[in-house]
Amino acid sequence: MKSRPHLAYLVPIALLLLAASPAVAQDTAAATIRALVAAARHPWARWPDFSPSVDAVGRLYAERDAASLWVDARGASPAARAAIGQLLAAPEQGLDPRDYDAAVLDSVAGRLAALPPEDRARFDVLLTVDLVRLLDDVGHGRLRDHPLSRKPRPAGPDLVALVSAAAVGDSIPRLVRMIEPHLAQYDRLRAALARYRILAADTSLGRLPAGEFLWPGGQYDSLARLSRTLVAFGDLSPDSVPSGSAYDGPVVAAVRRFQQRHALAPDAVLGPNTLAALNAPVSDQVRRIELALERLRWVPPIGPQRFLVVNIPAFQLVGFDSAAAPGPPALSMRVVVGSAMDRRTPVLLEQLRYVEFLPYWNVPRSILAGETLPMIEWNPGYLRAHDMEVVAARGRVLGDSVTPALLRGLRRGELRVRQRPGPGNALGLAKFIFPNSESVYLHGTPRADLFAQPQRDFSHGCISVEDPAVLATWVLRDQPKWTSAEIKAAMSGAETRRVPMTKLMPVLVFYTTAVVHADGSVWFYPDLYGHDRELAEALRAGPDPHGASLTGAK
Repeated sequence: MKSRPHLAYLVPIALLLLAASPAVAQDTAAATIRALVAAARHPWARWPDFSPSVDAVGRLYAERDAASLWVDARGASPAARAAIGQLLAAPEQGLDPRDYDAAVLDSVAGRLAALPPEDRARFDVLLTVDLVRLLDDVGHGRLRDHPLSRKPRPAGPDLVALVSAAAVGDSIPRLVRMIEPHLAQYDRLRAALARYRILAADTSLGRLPAGEFLWPGGQYDSLARLSRTLVAFGDLSPDSVPSGSAYDGPVVAAVRRFQQRHALAPDAVLGPNTLAALNAPVSDQVRRIELALERLRWVPPIGPQRFLVVNIPAFQLVGFDSAAAPGPPALSMRVVVGSAMDRRTPVLLEQLRYVEFLPYWNVPRSILAGETLPMIEWNPGYLRAHDMEVVAARGRVLGDSVTPALLRGLRRGELRVRQRPGPGNALGLAKFIFPNSESVYLHGTPRADLFAQPQRDFSHGCISVEDPAVLATWVLRDQPKWTSAEIKAAMSGAETRRVPMTKLMPVLVFYTTAVVHADGSVWFYPDLYGHDRELAEALRAGPDPHGASLTGAK
């Protein structure tokens, strides 16, 4: 019969095992961390592949020799709790907390001390991955490939250093705030998003009966429900809610404001389009605000300088003295943009380099082949009637008399057509050049009647401005010579004049269907080119390590 080991021998062995246990656990955790980083995949994540973030994640753990960032002897550290709090608060940025595994991390953090070393390591890496992913998404947007993704961005803060410092401190909330775009519009959209999420949960809004047209002065049985909806959206003061059913007074004015904010004719008539907008799910507007926030994250930092923005769906140009300025724009005017059918104006960010008064219009080859040349062939007097001329190589002017040789040269692309300066020129009396690969620019137009149209997508892609003299005065205001009077004289002169900008000015040709004005009112515009739909589909697909692409992205 075998003798049993004496208790005196077992006690030292047990003590040795206990003493080695923390070191073994630490080695196990480090091995798990290294394996996860090497694979760039996490089994607990909603989006397991974190290869776009693996460089930053790997550097964070390399600095610590694969030691945990967020786990201490008691479980989840205070910094870990703060980081999870930011992931749970992702909706404040228009982001989905599920994309950052916020609920999973929050649940695991509460029972971390009871988990084996491998799972504590998995928690640690997942929190690192998701925090890095959140910061990158807040700072640059979720899509890797978009219309502004080829623009160089100035070097931002060292994300690895910031996260490393935050993991041992209490600066996580400040870190998120530091990374987000420093734009007044971004702050306004975030505030509007919070309000509209509350409205989206209110089932008493809208639900107005569809019926015949109702003009001001009529009787409306659903006036109380209409008034409640208008108050909720901020178009009607609570003190102005009527007691009867007469559709007049402040309610009519409120409907007109609602129509203006939704790009509807402000006639105060309750017709199908206005009722559809009043009854539309507020969740749709929430989504449009979220998409607007995403697009603003694409914009490289502009800095404290003057800049121009053209919002394509709004058919509007605005000028700002600073990106962070809290007030209304310093300049605003209507514009005409590219046709939604086949000549869409592209999204881009470039630098305004010069203004040209009394410009020539060099007819683009596509327009020449598709429109101008057939007209010349049909009517030999077309060039003269439109003050156009044919130009050969090196700028040699051939005049406006049509000959068979001239037609052959135009068909072959050896010759080009341009329109002489003057009031009838397609570019109007001024042209604003910000060189770009799309050959898009701002210019005037002889067609002043176009600006009275509510939907102004009539151009071949360039942007016609309502008042080029006012725009020129604003962009050249730092050049004392170019007063308003001097600009008007140049536009009515006898020769083309080019004025270089003494300081380059950013021009952002943008696309957003939700804009918050300085007074807090939210304006919505139709999805003219369908870009909202494309962006929503790309975002639903989740993070793409190869870069999800949008139409128009280069």
